[in-house]
Amino acid sequence: MLIRTFAAALLATAVAAPALAAPKAPPLPHDQALEILKTSISHRTVAGAGKTVAYAEYLKGVLLAAGYKADEITIEPMAGTAYMIARYPGTDPKKKPIVISGHMDVVEAKPEDWTRNPFTPVVENGYVFGRGAVDNKFDVSMMVATLANLRKSGWKPGRDVILALSGDEETTMRTTAVLAQKLKDAELVLNIDGGGGSLTEEGKPISFGIQGAEKTYADFHLSVTDPGGHSSRPTPTNAIYRLAKALDKLEAYEWPTMSNEITRASLAAAGGNTPGAVGAALKAFAANPADAAAIKTIRDDPAWSPALHTTCVATMLEGGHAANALPQKAVATVNCRIFPGTSSASVKDTLASIVGKDVKVERLDDGSIDSPASPLRPDVIAAVTKAVHARFPGLPIVPAQASGATDSMYFRAAGVPSYGVSGLFMKDSDEFSHGLNERAPISAIDGDLAHYDSILRDLAK
Repeated sequence: MLIRTFAAALLATAVAAPALAAPKAPPLPHDQALEILKTSISHRTVAGAGKTVAYAEYLKGVLLAAGYKADEITIEPMAGTAYMIARYPGTDPKKKPIVISGHMDVVEAKPEDWTRNPFTPVVENGYVFGRGAVDNKFDVSMMVATLANLRKSGWKPGRDVILALSGDEETTMRTTAVLAQKLKDAELVLNIDGGGGSLTEEGKPISFGIQGAEKTYADFHLSVTDPGGHSSRPTPTNAIYRLAKALDKLEAYEWPTMSNEITRASLAAAGGNTPGAVGAALKAFAANPADAAAIKTIRDDPAWSPALHTTCVATMLEGGHAANALPQKAVATVNCRIFPGTSSASVKDTLASIVGKDVKVERLDDGSIDSPASPLRPDVIAAVTKAVHARFPGLPIVPAQASGATDSMYFRAAGVPSYGVSGLFMKDSDEFSHGLNERAPISAIDGDLAHYDSILRDLAK
């Protein structure tokens, strides 16, 4: 069908992409990259710690030592954190720049909960342990090492290459919003906090995902109020009961099935590796998104169902003020992951229609913004495929849509296509991002460096 033909054409283009003539860089700086990663972990860039400026200054020093000029790097303190922009000048000012997006902040980690201090990097058993070892300081470190290496080599990109590091991706994303507005005239964004490769537990590569879309994150409060009264005199307007009935309606609601070229390509690829009826349904849906039987099979599977639609689920509940009093208020927090192309305003309206006018629906200010899916650009697919196949010939390159939010959403909302292209390959058993004892495999360093070197040479010409 059309999507399969299109995806195949993209992959064929990728394989046939010619190498870009450019000065050869010195050997990839494994030791330097590891040292940057260890030093990065030691900067406690959690919300409220006030350490982001110091971390940005450290990264600036690495780039200055490689030949960047001081006026090419900006560090801007903002809202208790900071953002950083480092511009690698190109030779053709008429060409739009490429932006590399990543984030310097990390999720909080309590030392008493960890086996090792989360902000004291430890190299042990082939891993680097510490908060941010993967999310996102691994790829930030590898990209900074790559850019430093390219600058030392004398490489001259055709267009500006701009490293844009936010300081609050894990929280409010205010710095991201500013970066997206400042850089909204870019050709495209390469997000090093999205995409990436997966490995079996034996270390065999499975596939590489290019993140071209993400669901919009949105939290809503559903609330019911009532005069209350003494618990010895129950009333038919009990706020908790009314809210419970509204939540029953929400649970029963079926959100419309949706798709885009990224989800169809992703499901087609996944179908080939998924056994049984679900695998067949994934392939059938990719070929025909109106296939009712395929839709039912996929939606009956909790692991795959969210790929087809918006999800809204109750996650928190609060009600009443005393054990011997009727509740005056009951509130449920509902978390939604909204399919690209659907506005959060329309989801709010849908929630209101589901629960009825008896329940108040409010959107919480969580920093998210609606963003469309990015088109599957053949030049991006080609560059990424070339870089991945240099390591793993013939490995499937799969477009992906994320359920969580990244900095890409602000750039996409500003009209700049954005692609998650992290070069990190990992096993599921090594994934501890946001969790205890986060770690990154040292063996991934050289591949990540080569990955970014290749992609930048191809796309920044």
